[in-house]
Amino acid sequence: MALHRVCMPEEDIAITLVGVTRPKQPLVAVTMIEDAQKGSVQADLRRGVGGIPADVQRITKKSRTADSEFGSTSFPLAAMSGHAHSHSHEGPAAASHSHAAVDHGHTHEILDGPGSFLGREMPIIAGRDWKDRAFTVGIGGPVGSGKTALMLALCLALRDQYSIAAVTNDIFTREDGEFLTRHKALPAERIRAIETGGCPHAAVREDISQNLAALQDLQKEFQTDLLLIESGGDNLAANYSRELADYIIYVIDVSGGDKIPRKGGPGITQSDLLIVNKTDLAELIGADLHVMDRDARKIREGGPTIFAQVKNGKGVDQIVDLILSARRANVAA
Repeated sequence: MALHRVCMPEEDIAITLVGVTRPKQPLVAVTMIEDAQKGSVQADLRRGVGGIPADVQRITKKSRTADSEFGSTSFPLAAMSGHAHSHSHEGPAAASHSHAAVDHGHTHEILDGPGSFLGREMPIIAGRDWKDRAFTVGIGGPVGSGKTALMLALCLALRDQYSIAAVTNDIFTREDGEFLTRHKALPAERIRAIETGGCPHAAVREDISQNLAALQDLQKEFQTDLLLIESGGDNLAANYSRELADYIIYVIDVSGGDKIPRKGGPGITQSDLLIVNKTDLAELIGADLHVMDRDARKIREGGPTIFAQVKNGKGVDQIVDLILSARRANVAA
């Protein structure tokens, strides 16, 4: 363990980094829990290598008061005024210095590879209070792959047996949330539409605060059994933070050709479930489903892949079964 002090707005907080895993990946996030009942502060390092506070990009502060109420505040270190740290750069400017926020408001993680299914981050279960946020399914994928159609299909399949709610993400509109409302996926009050105003992946990985708050609000209002969240359409490098999604589904479709699975990317390799959608269009596109199946099996190391026609209902039952199986396994853990 390593103790570091980080300058945050109006306070100076000591952060203990524990549970270090995956030494090949950069240190990017810390969750700190401040417990007024026990008078203690904990910090859980979810990814990365220890001892490099300069590389910490985000701290999520969770405070529990004496009446057991949890609150969560997310602080992007790049957005703070002068989070000082020491590391060297070649050249005359080499020195300790501070960083300002990047031009579009967040930093981008540099990936050295797509990762792997067997080595993917797993759901954060230890110490999880399911009454604070129910089991959460995160759905991602490129624009037009069928994410919103899947959200609709899941709502229709699950709403009679479970208390569910949904959050959608678009850059400058509320298109997907309005689609779910128009099609009566759920009562309108159970749907939250978020306008991210920037890169879609940032709202579900680098800065999850807006989505996390929406999910927690829905949980508090409706005591949900299951929460669904859809990211804005993004590229193959996009993926969810495990602090936001317990089960990650990545949706691609055949319109991009049969090369898409072997192109990889974190969404394809590390998602808990890969869906190859719109298989009925394969012949028209000239996509070979056998090639896509072969490549998906190889790059996902045997991880589950479902070939589906979500709009026509094909494959939806299998998807629902896998979600519920994962929920049972994790909530009971």
